[in-house]
Amino acid sequence: QVQLVESGGVLVQAGGSLRLSCAATGTIFGINRMGWYRQAPGKQRELVAAISRGGNTNYADSLKRRFTISRDSAKNTVYLQMNSLKPEDTGVYYCNAEKPFPTITYWGRGTQVTVSS
Repeated sequence: QVQLVESGGVLVQAGGSLRLSCAATGTIFGINRMGWYRQAPGKQRELVAAISRGGNTNYADSLKRRFTISRDSAKNTVYLQMNSLKPEDTGVYYCNAEKPFPTITYWGRGTQVTVSS
């Protein structure tokens, strides 16, 4: 099993910045892709950004100019740097990790990000 623990979610004013962290523990061998998803009230969970073990990244098109995902393999931690935050960025941010062959997906419990106007 893999445990994912997110941290860094707080209340922040619009225009501010925030960095989320997600630490993976447990049977972490074989994890390839790690990423961040978010879920706003009343909406479906959506991909924010993901990063492979090799460092390849992909982002939601609307977020790539403001958000940056990074990964510290030595610490088994993935980060999400969020800049120029907007009220519509409010939501619960979930960390995600995947092992391939067969695909196994793990989720963290989420961290709340609230952006006030």
